[in-house]
Order: sequence, then C-alpha cells, then structure tokens
Amino acid sequence: MPVADTFSRGSVLLVAAHPDDETVGAGAMLPRIPQVTVVHVTDGAPRDPSDAIAAGFATRDDYARARRRELCNALELAGVAPSALVSLDFVDQEASLDLAYATLRLVDVLRELRPDFVLTHPYEGGHPDHDAVAFSAHAACALSDKHPEVWEFTSYHSADPHGAPQIETGLFLDGDPGEAVVLCEADRALKRNMTECFTTQQHMLRHFPLDRERYRPAPSYDFTEAPHAGRLYYENFPWGMSGERWRDLAASAASNLGLPSLL
Repeated sequence: MPVADTFSRGSVLLVAAHPDDETVGAGAMLPRIPQVTVVHVTDGAPRDPSDAIAAGFATRDDYARARRRELCNALELAGVAPSALVSLDFVDQEASLDLAYATLRLVDVLRELRPDFVLTHPYEGGHPDHDAVAFSAHAACALSDKHPEVWEFTSYHSADPHGAPQIETGLFLDGDPGEAVVLCEADRALKRNMTECFTTQQHMLRHFPLDRERYRPAPSYDFTEAPHAGRLYYENFPWGMSGERWRDLAASAASNLGLPSLL
C-alpha cells in the first residue's frame, strides 16, 4: 500500500527534532495526511549564541521565536494550523541530555492524542538531536498502551564516515530505499515554497532534494550500538557530544525507563 494511503487510514503524530525537519522529511506528504499533529522536541536555537548572531539575532530567544515564525509560515502552506503544532522546548543540541524526560513528555502527548502512526527520524548519527528524537519516539511508543506504528522519513548522515566530512541527504543510511515518493510539479513547488520560509536555514536546506521523499516502517534499533562504523557526522562539530557519550546517555535512559528492548 502506498505510504500516503497508509497514513490516510488513521491519525499521524510527526515527531521532529527542529523546526524545518518536518519540511525536509515530509513537507509534500503533510497535505495528504487528514489527521496530523507535528511535535518539535527542540526550539531550533542552540545555547551557544553564535548561531543566533550569525542569523542576525541578538539573543537565543529571539532566534527561537524567528524559527517558530518560519515554521508556522511553512506549515500554513501545507494546511497545518498552528493549533496542530506542539513544542517540547528543549534547547537545540541538548535533546540527548535528558532522554528519559523527553520520552515521558512524548508519552503524555501519545496518551492525549492516541495516534495510529508516529513518523520520525531514523537513528543515523547525523545530528544528536535527530538520534535523541528517534530514541524518545521509539521509547514512548513502547510505553504507550496503544503502541502506534513507527515510520521514518529521511534526515541526513555522513556520506563517508572514514573520509572528509561530507553530508548525505534524502537516503536512509543502510541503503534501504524505503518507499520513494516522486514529487509532481505541484508537490515540488509546495516543498520549495515551504523550504524558502526557513530564511535562517537556507545554508543547510540547500543540501536537500526537492524531487522526492522517502519513507519506511522503522526498524528495531539497539541504541547502545553505533549506527555505523567510523566517525558520526555530528562528531565533526564542536557540540560537546560524541557517539560514545550519546550511547551512554541512551543506555542510562533505557534502563531508567525500564526498556531493555532498546538496549
């Protein structure tokens, strides 16, 4: 069954790390989902003020508000109202630091909305927040009495973990093609217009394809194992997070939540 038909059979909770991840991963799909709520775990603004300053803002809070405005503008184009947006308000780059709390926040959302599907990031070592959201989404669904189906959209990861830093987008890490949804001209125009709403993120969004999206049912992950051998993409940046530290945090959270299935 085509993924659009799958999601039309019930309600979808899209769980993303940052404002714009939902557009990168599923922007053209959103108008086809009759019942969708979009959760962002972080506000998209790192604690280090250099990102805010580079984007032309004096403070982290100003930057976070700008990213929220960009998000609302983009999702309005897809027919997603502000009332369907939920933010857990973690600081960008810090979602990994309290995975158990993030999971329990998502459990509350699942209990309130009782979605049939959760659509989220894969575990690929691209960004520690992406991996944190993957962990928390899987953990929250395991703790939910309804156990919604978990699906994934593509994010990004290292193109060559053993070579120079290079990003790969629009593909799943393990070579699984998933279901490729080739976008028609109208879909490409919508996704392009949504992407252009994120004026502060154009330096990053230029790396992502506008001609197709990919989806797949989420595999089972052992979050204490590295997603791949070699250097993770986020280990190329001075964000204070290594793969080893991330996995230790995941192991601790899984243990505290009573979820050995994630180990």
